[in-house]
Amino acid sequence: MMLELSRRFSFAEREVAWGVMGQGDPLVLIHGTPFSSQVWRKIAPLLAQKWQVYYFDLLGYGQSDKTGETDVSLGIQNRLLSSLLDYWQLEKPEILCHDFGGATALRAYYLDHVRYSRLTLVDPVALAPWGSPFVQHVRTYEAAFAGLPDYAHEALLAAYLQGAAYNVLSEETLQIYKTPWQGDIGRPAFYRQISQMDLRYTDEVEPLYGKMDCPVRILWGEEDRWIPVKQGQRLAKLLEAEEFHVVPGSGHLMQEDCPEAIVAAMLA
Repeated sequence: MMLELSRRFSFAEREVAWGVMGQGDPLVLIHGTPFSSQVWRKIAPLLAQKWQVYYFDLLGYGQSDKTGETDVSLGIQNRLLSSLLDYWQLEKPEILCHDFGGATALRAYYLDHVRYSRLTLVDPVALAPWGSPFVQHVRTYEAAFAGLPDYAHEALLAAYLQGAAYNVLSEETLQIYKTPWQGDIGRPAFYRQISQMDLRYTDEVEPLYGKMDCPVRILWGEEDRWIPVKQGQRLAKLLEAEEFHVVPGSGHLMQEDCPEAIVAAMLA
């Protein structure tokens, strides 16, 4: 079942797509790159039995605005999160986040003084180094990649997405993640968000890492080829996390490899 994002929030004169389901205390889901809130489609309905679950597409991702040569970096996503929480009137929600969503939540906490009741991080981007050789190459030659013919872009995109998972992604799953990055708007938007990946957005907040004023749980895929487990172990020490779980049989994209591990941890 696909998540419905029928609502819109205006941020910096750009539209952000979002949705909500369930009843209870608030829980906000934050996706990573190059994904969208659809990474939570198997998870959100189960969590909505306990929480009121909010989800949204980051700027430049999914159904949110992807047009123009605008800022879609980590430097703006924490400001978006802070503004959304104000708009939703959520003072201390629980947060479940993945990849860039982790960097977004951490930057919002340490730079914007946003507070949470609990923070669950799934293979987050939080400590340098991060970014594959492919990412570094695209950052250098963005214009050339944005002009690739469709067949070349499709092959490259599929290979990149599959690299996030330990298990083979079905064609249906690949299409869910590929769709926002297709066409005359999606294709250049894909390379634009990669070109704006910059270590300075984690470097500037890393010195601030320390014990948070809420419980912190970290889940890490044992087979994560994008960010190794040792990065998670280091982060857990810096944040003085209450829980650190290595999930066997999962790569970076735990929502596809082992969604049950995320649900079990949240409901424990």
